[in-house]
Amino acid sequence: MAKLPQNATTPPTVLAIYRHYEEKRGEWRRAHLGGSQIGQPCERALWYGFRWASAPEFPGRVLRLFDTGHREEARLVADLRAIGIEVHEVDPDTGEQFRVSAHGGHFGGSIDGAGRGFQESSQWHVLEFKTSNTKRFRELKAKGVEKARPEHYAQMQVYMHLTGMRRAYYLAVCKDNDEIYGERVRYSKADAEQLIERARRIIAADSPPPRLSEDPEYYICRWCDHRPICHGDMLPEVSCRTCLHATPELDGDRRWSCARWQKDLSLGEQKAGCSEHLYIPGVTPWEVADADPAENSVTYENGPKNGGAGGLDSVTLKEVQDGVPF
Repeated sequence: MAKLPQNATTPPTVLAIYRHYEEKRGEWRRAHLGGSQIGQPCERALWYGFRWASAPEFPGRVLRLFDTGHREEARLVADLRAIGIEVHEVDPDTGEQFRVSAHGGHFGGSIDGAGRGFQESSQWHVLEFKTSNTKRFRELKAKGVEKARPEHYAQMQVYMHLTGMRRAYYLAVCKDNDEIYGERVRYSKADAEQLIERARRIIAADSPPPRLSEDPEYYICRWCDHRPICHGDMLPEVSCRTCLHATPELDGDRRWSCARWQKDLSLGEQKAGCSEHLYIPGVTPWEVADADPAENSVTYENGPKNGGAGGLDSVTLKEVQDGVPF
């Protein structure tokens, strides 16, 4: 029998699976700054994400990997219940996943669950479940979660602060050999309050915070989704979140206001933007030379004019830069 041809390329069936994950990918524009993100090192990147500056580029293989992590959560819940731990995956009062928020709903997240009855302690714990490759797992075992995965530590501190629970139980599964790492984490009021204030500072900033590094080849910058905007000449996506007229208000529930139209903006309106959109100073590769509120325009030094009276609207400006014929 003739052998099937073998080559190093990815088979079409596998490519189709990856495309499936890319096609079913959910909305990338999160309405709030996430508690799972706040421990990341770069405030500028967090600001860009909150302002929907650019869509993260995840191939199908990576999206499937994320799905694997989500599936592990149910297994860990079953494992805990099997050894007698009381686990609540949803809020008994609402029947929905536990959610926490601060700063008018602009900051928050969802906890994996709440558990009690551990052999180490009988009090309630925030539950946090993760998966890890072997290298990261070994580092976790050697250093503990605070030093090895500071973003996970920060996430738990925020969730403990906002739920009122004073302990968290962190479980991480090694994807290569199924070993489980467990660690109880104590609440630190100082750490939690510092993180909550960091979130407020990012949300309230009306221009991009300073770069983490001025070197675009710095290892964190090199893999950042926002690198083409932060270190390059790429313009951000057009939406209310990148418009100088829009402001995240710290009262209400994720409320955004528009100074141009003197109104609050729905989530749908924020995504769509409007013809009066003007880029926030600091998010373009050009310096502002002049701004005219009467004609709603910004003129850039050594750059185009954005807005009224002969200037390009933001959508056209973005399309021209992206290579769409004008």
